[in-house]
Amino acid sequence: MKTKLIKYIVPAVLIAASVSLYAIKSNVGPVADKDNAGLKLPEGFGALVVAETGAQPRHIVVTPQGNIYVKMFRVRNGSKGIYYYKTDAAGKGTLSKSFGDYPGTGMNLKDDYLYASSNTEVFRYKIDANKEVLDADHPERIITGLKTGQHESKSIVFDNLDDIYVNIGVNSNSCQVKDRQFASMGIPGCPLLDSAAGIWRFKINKPNQTYKDGIRYATGLRNVVGLDWNQQNNQLFVMQHGRDQLHSIFPDMYTEKQSAELPAECMYALKQGDNAGWPYMYYDQIQHKKIMAPEYGGDSKKEAVGNFIDPVAAYPGHMAPDGLLFYTGNMFPEKYKNGAFIAFHGSWNRAPEPQKGYFLVFQPFKNGKPFGDWEVFADGFSAMTTDIKSPNEAVHRPCGLAQGPDGSLYVTDDHHGTIYRIIYTKK
Repeated sequence: MKTKLIKYIVPAVLIAASVSLYAIKSNVGPVADKDNAGLKLPEGFGALVVAETGAQPRHIVVTPQGNIYVKMFRVRNGSKGIYYYKTDAAGKGTLSKSFGDYPGTGMNLKDDYLYASSNTEVFRYKIDANKEVLDADHPERIITGLKTGQHESKSIVFDNLDDIYVNIGVNSNSCQVKDRQFASMGIPGCPLLDSAAGIWRFKINKPNQTYKDGIRYATGLRNVVGLDWNQQNNQLFVMQHGRDQLHSIFPDMYTEKQSAELPAECMYALKQGDNAGWPYMYYDQIQHKKIMAPEYGGDSKKEAVGNFIDPVAAYPGHMAPDGLLFYTGNMFPEKYKNGAFIAFHGSWNRAPEPQKGYFLVFQPFKNGKPFGDWEVFADGFSAMTTDIKSPNEAVHRPCGLAQGPDGSLYVTDDHHGTIYRIIYTKK
């Protein structure tokens, strides 16, 4: 009798052990790298490298299944413009496919489509229930004929209806008669504003739209790369790249130090018809004033006159905000809920002062508005222990941001090609 009992008990124990082991394996989540992927993070947070793309990943989306689509800034030597990574239980990504023969920045998911932008167009790809692209070789062209130039990125975001918003940066620094040239004054009326330096709104379901099909939603924005839709107040928020070269163009009005610090990199909350003021003014975060641009009669002190909106938050100049994400997940502590993460890419125009940026910032929000001081959330991307004199000295430069289904935060580096994932590990 005992022998027969053992005969049945042993297999049952083995099966139970197998089920238990499988449960343990299936519940294994992402594990931070021992060095947190080289990043400096607040207590309780960790980071891991998801993938090394070997390219220049810009904006990124993570599917509900935890897989990743990422847009590549450049396409060279037969490479593709969109990479698709599948991730395992430990959080590591494996390249599953690449497609799209165009470079660009914008990447987003909505309903049954993956959307991606080149520097002049926006495309979409039909996806299945697992959010995988069905026909990678034949995207539908949604928008075409957009202006391009020195600020070429076409970042995209959706509202809660059927609209897509596209940044169209301007092919100019400050709308001078001779761009970036000493003492050259501004072009009266700045004709560039009719088709650039703003946010345009289009429909998501209408193919081959051009400017005549869209609405200039907001103007006076020199270049926006980071933007997101704030669900708390159902409003578009953007990060503007401020103008360059105040000292080199007007050395009698601005010192080198002033030129390195001004103007602010600004966060704007936009409504239809808003004007943020470029090229006629800039925001001085030191004086906390809107200042008239020297190309249009300013002298570094004269306040701007016009119906120009104020930023809702302002940050030090020339840090190049390339990513904006409102955090709605549940993994991070409550203080981060509905606040904004900003990826500062780092800029070139702070000499002779040390370069700044190359980090992620957290901006607290309350009731849909910035509330309190911003703080550096993730640092160490540049991997420099001394001051950076040139962006080329930085090993990594953060750019795109995305939230995973578990509430973790994904970050792209468009300099070295790394994709990071930041997790909260403290219990």
